[in-house]
Amino acid sequence: MLNTSLEPTRAYTPDQVAQMLQLSKNTVYELINRGEIVAKKIGKVYRIPAASIAFIFTGLDYDLYQMDQEDRKYLPQIEKTLNEVRSEIK
Repeated sequence: MLNTSLEPTRAYTPDQVAQMLQLSKNTVYELINRGEIVAKKIGKVYRIPAASIAFIFTGLDYDLYQMDQEDRKYLPQIEKTLNEVRSEIK
């Protein structure tokens, strides 16, 4: 039985991704060719890192999601600086 829990350092085959997402293997290859799923070709086979398919669940590529979360930590400081600059301009 296929383990469908995502492990961040794990790579999946197109067959495994197709099963997890309930898609055909051909659809997974189409998504790879369009760049919607990032895959690494090793020899003649593709391997898909878990982070590449995390966007299905988060709405963003996982690395973009992580950076977005990191950026949000700085929003209060950015807003404070913007307010200070705006008050100096007035």
